[in-house]
Amino acid sequence: MSRAASNPKPRAKRAPVSQTDALDRLAEQVKAARATAMRAEIFGRPLADLRDLAEAHTRGTSATGWRNPYPAGDPRSLYLEYQFNLHHDDSRFKAALQARQTGKDFTSEGEVVETCKAGVTEWMIAAPSERQALDSLDQAKLWAEAWDFRLADLQLVREGGSETLLKAAEITFSNGSRARAVPGRPDTVRGRSTNVLLTEFDFFDNPAETWRAIVPSITNPLRGGEKRLRVVSTPNGKDGQMAKIFDTTGREGRRFDWSRHLVTIYHAVLCGLPVNIAQMRELFDDPEGWAQEFECEFLDTSNVLLPYEILTPAESIDATEVIGPDFWTTEGGGPVVCGVDFGRQNDPTVCWTLQLVGDVWITREVLVLRGMPTPQQEEILRVRLRRATRTAFDYTGPGIGLGDYLVKAPGIGEYKPEAHKLGKLELCTFTSGFKRVIFPRLRRAFEAPLKVRTPVSIAIREDLHAMKQIVRNNQYSYAAPRTAEGHSDRCTALALALHAGATAGVGAGSFTAADLRAVHLGLPAVAGPLFTRTALRF
Repeated sequence: MSRAASNPKPRAKRAPVSQTDALDRLAEQVKAARATAMRAEIFGRPLADLRDLAEAHTRGTSATGWRNPYPAGDPRSLYLEYQFNLHHDDSRFKAALQARQTGKDFTSEGEVVETCKAGVTEWMIAAPSERQALDSLDQAKLWAEAWDFRLADLQLVREGGSETLLKAAEITFSNGSRARAVPGRPDTVRGRSTNVLLTEFDFFDNPAETWRAIVPSITNPLRGGEKRLRVVSTPNGKDGQMAKIFDTTGREGRRFDWSRHLVTIYHAVLCGLPVNIAQMRELFDDPEGWAQEFECEFLDTSNVLLPYEILTPAESIDATEVIGPDFWTTEGGGPVVCGVDFGRQNDPTVCWTLQLVGDVWITREVLVLRGMPTPQQEEILRVRLRRATRTAFDYTGPGIGLGDYLVKAPGIGEYKPEAHKLGKLELCTFTSGFKRVIFPRLRRAFEAPLKVRTPVSIAIREDLHAMKQIVRNNQYSYAAPRTAEGHSDRCTALALALHAGATAGVGAGSFTAADLRAVHLGLPAVAGPLFTRTALRF
């Protein structure tokens, strides 16, 4: 046997895969994944079927078997099926109706940053509140960091000092692209030709006026090419913009139509979002709110209780968040009332103190106790309750135990006139009827003529602004989204403080005997709700 025959030929070396080939291969995989995403076996099912499927589903897995094609080092590899599909839908007009906490901002900002990275472009991101606008911009910064896309500049513009209302926050990327976040008001969205992302648009203070102001921003293609419009929101009432967009009747013959994406909590779980639906529904304990926030059902209507336009005139340097210890031991200066919204684990306890000066309630302290054991809270609150003429206390859930202790404390006592108890502390159970008394009263205090003054504070302003009035089947209620800061606990405490002032018989809007009887029976106050069935006031 020859030497040549005894030695096999060396195996040919495989040519290295070029970056272009790798990108082409990934593009094919993405194309294939898009073709199978959002399949009708899940996304075309009725809501009742989705409930059953999701509750029987193994959390954290995909019911369709869909796989994300992006490699682990790519941040888009984190997308679930519905997020992947939304990101890669490059329609000019795109709307997503999505359940709470299903990654709306994460997905939307991924598209914003990817287009900024691909070429010089501009985006305006508008949100219902300052907090949400800045949160969205933070998501953009995270995407930029993940892609190693350098930020060249970050600017924050306010109307005045550091605690005044935000006008805009803007990122400039290293290639000249820009992303500008603004609170969604008509005056902040005007003026620039840009791509537009409206996040939680249905919850803007004045969505109709904002829509008129913002549509011209995407009109002119001569500067930077054709502009895109993205509207992403949880539903908010049958009269909102999302209801109009997702009403597909009478669309034949229109010159354009929306690309629509509907993602309920059930869709999200079936795509792999690891949420225990039964547990969350029980914790939420609000069937109407669950239908809107998680099932994407349109309630009759929902409005911001305290828009920015009535909050900012009430802000004053005379109002304070913190007051010295002498205040609690010194009499005089006008009647003092407190409202206490009790929290123990998930939410803070807030004690809001008002003092009547002339005919206006001035905020003296907004005390926030977070993660503090109940005995310590009791000790701190007792000092304030002794000073106050009247305190309205949240006597619901975990507040029951502390309330029972506080009414027995010397110098406090319980206020319950129908039981001939005339102490200082009113234990308030949060029934629907009670909410219909205190929150309309809160709203009226901010209307002309102003009857309340609040500190100049971003945290307080955002907390008050988050409270919503929800109407369904001609019944109205009040609720706020839960965040890491709580769920409008300051707003509830202020509403309780004003209620304390009313039942104490001091200040504007004091209760009549008929009003008091209505409260204790769980009925609306005799003065009536903030609006009638035929004429909404906000």
